[in-house]
Amino acid sequence: MSHHDTQDSHDTAADRARLLDIVKDKAIVHGRVTLSSGKEADYYVDLRRITLDGEAGPLVGRVMRDLVSDLDFDAVGGLTLGADPVATSMLHAAAAEGERLDAFVVRKAGKAHGLQQRIEGPSIEGRRVLIVEDTSTTGASPLEAATAAQEAGATVVAVATIADRATGAGEKFAEAGLAYRFVYSLEDLGLA
Repeated sequence: MSHHDTQDSHDTAADRARLLDIVKDKAIVHGRVTLSSGKEADYYVDLRRITLDGEAGPLVGRVMRDLVSDLDFDAVGGLTLGADPVATSMLHAAAAEGERLDAFVVRKAGKAHGLQQRIEGPSIEGRRVLIVEDTSTTGASPLEAATAAQEAGATVVAVATIADRATGAGEKFAEAGLAYRFVYSLEDLGLA
């Protein structure tokens, strides 16, 4: 049992419980909505309301780091915009514990100005990276980010999200040979 484990075991459970309360309170919007897939649903999960929230954002960093604490990686990022606050929250959570974790941003395709780089931030070439997203419906955004990271010379260790909506993303990651972690299921969110 390392110092880290003993120190954080209770805090992590408290962080996870508090974050879930905030997600239920602020991120789940009830009412008929049309999703990007064209399907209708009677709720919408808006996790930007969490990842950019002054109380919830720091919790996201700590809870997400705990979720992947057994994995070996030294940079975290994903496709802009959903991934960005998750990655930077994790960077700050690491720094608060005296550790180093770099973040990176994968641009959506088609930017051709400046250095014309697809990935912004410290170089990830030759490094082990974690792909993150707040939540993923189809898996498309994390898969695009993972491919871009691999093309930049990185090794992708896994994909991790705050919430899994049970809409097929997990299967897509498995098909691509990517390990997948998430903090909350639809059951946890009270939506199943």
